[in-house]
Amino acid sequence: MKLGLAAVLATGLAAGLVTVAGAQAGQQQAIPDGPRPNVIPEAAGVTPGRGITTSTSNTPADDGGNGGVVPTSSLPGSQQKNEVPEADQAAPDLKAELGPGGRVQTLNVGVNFVQIPFTVKDKSGKLVPAIDWREIRVYENGIRQQMRYFSSDPFPLSIAFVVDQSLPFDVMQRVNDALGAVQGAFTPYDEMAIFTYNNSTKMVTEYTGAQSNRAIAAIERAKSTGREAYLASPMGPLSQTTNINGHQFDPNTAPVRNSASTFQAPPKEQHPLNDAIFEAAKSLAKRPGDRRRIIYVVSDGKEYGSKVKFKDVVQFLQTNKIAIYSTVVGDSATPYVGWLDKFHIPYTMRENVLPQYAAATGGEAVSQWSRKGIEESFGKVAEDVRLQYTVGYYSHEAITDGKFRTVEVRVTRPDLNIVAKKGYYPTAENMMRTGGNTTTPQK
Repeated sequence: MKLGLAAVLATGLAAGLVTVAGAQAGQQQAIPDGPRPNVIPEAAGVTPGRGITTSTSNTPADDGGNGGVVPTSSLPGSQQKNEVPEADQAAPDLKAELGPGGRVQTLNVGVNFVQIPFTVKDKSGKLVPAIDWREIRVYENGIRQQMRYFSSDPFPLSIAFVVDQSLPFDVMQRVNDALGAVQGAFTPYDEMAIFTYNNSTKMVTEYTGAQSNRAIAAIERAKSTGREAYLASPMGPLSQTTNINGHQFDPNTAPVRNSASTFQAPPKEQHPLNDAIFEAAKSLAKRPGDRRRIIYVVSDGKEYGSKVKFKDVVQFLQTNKIAIYSTVVGDSATPYVGWLDKFHIPYTMRENVLPQYAAATGGEAVSQWSRKGIEESFGKVAEDVRLQYTVGYYSHEAITDGKFRTVEVRVTRPDLNIVAKKGYYPTAENMMRTGGNTTTPQK
């Protein structure tokens, strides 16, 4: 009897514990893990690098000129390189049709894919964001092209930074003081090479991280005293040499013996700007094609004594997708003085060719006089490059003809300006191959 009572008590106690445990478990399941985070309005339409996807009511209407094709934000070929298709997406294993000699014949087709970076600005020169692809029109040789790629994502930069060391000493001093702000305009994802030129071009350092200590040291080495002002030798007691009858007589102090002191010709200045840009462009053309190639020049834009012609340098830049950006300093940065540059006297020095380089390659030339203005120009130019749009299309022109193709980018929204290069030369870098090589099947 006692054993039966103990068994009943044990059974009841066990049932009570199970009931309490079940109630506690039910209470624990009823308690949520935590409050849900607040939902940001329109957060579902936000894509990194592209901003907020506009609603259908505000989306510009498609005029059908793109053939019903919606441009993608990924470059052609990027999926094949970076992504592996799922098993159910694999192509079916079909039996190959053998040609003569038991070889598989595969047709290779070359297509010319063209990328055009461009900037959109309003009348006041401010950058315009949130441009939709439906507002853009692209023309090659006057024929509208079907856009296959459109993106506003920033690209990593490869910068060839060129410093003119032939500037006057007072202008060079302002440039030296402003060079410390160069690195603040770029990111650790960018790379930079430093060039200087005076009578010839010198590469101070190879491409290195824009925020690296090596770049800091190279920028410091790019500083110079500049060109000293030329003072002609006067006559009389202020003369720097011995004058007899108005002529410099002493061969130890006179540059040219028996030359008239009042007509002493100043030494010719050398400003090989074309050569400097060409040397920087040759190194920049070897950088990866998935980076934005930029040549940044700090100079007064004077050109004299180069071995390479302006048109040849422009052709090389347009062939290798290189844009010229510059900070114009010195006399060329004085307001209204640059208007006289279009009147060029043959066989004389050109005063400022940097705006012509910028217009031909889709870059920009910013004129600044003061040290503070030069410092601010570095950040302004870097902002313009990073906030560019990029459009891509397949050209219908022949791939290997090597002829120049004019490119024009238009925007349908009124009162906006497009900054883009005028055209390009086709190269093997633009050609994409579809298909494969002739292979022999495995037995």
